[in-house]
Amino acid sequence: MNKHEKINYIELPAKNLSVTKNFFNQVFEWEFQDFGSEYSAFLNQGVNGGFFKSNLSSSTNNGAALIVFYSNDLEATQEKIIKAGGIVVKPIFSFPGGRRFHFTEPSGNEFAVWSDKNTTSV
Repeated sequence: MNKHEKINYIELPAKNLSVTKNFFNQVFEWEFQDFGSEYSAFLNQGVNGGFFKSNLSSSTNNGAALIVFYSNDLEATQEKIIKAGGIVVKPIFSFPGGRRFHFTEPSGNEFAVWSDKNTTSV
């Protein structure tokens, strides 16, 4: 439901829409709806959004906002990300309230995953 003056939608660049869509489908089970050859939308992922074809990427190094996922099992999520072609750019570290890591997906956009669970999986 649309809420007045609340974040409603995000858009992110993607150098290769097909590879980016495949990555998010493999890791997070996202489904996409294409709108032409240069835009693909995702729904029901906490916030709706889409990827647009661009040679740029979103990174905290260039001042971009950081989108952060939550995980009940940080190590398992990290393993899925690596297996799907993501690159860990900041290994798991502790911070007040939990632990997290940062990664880039195949189009180079930076994301993070955090957990309030302080135990590692076996």
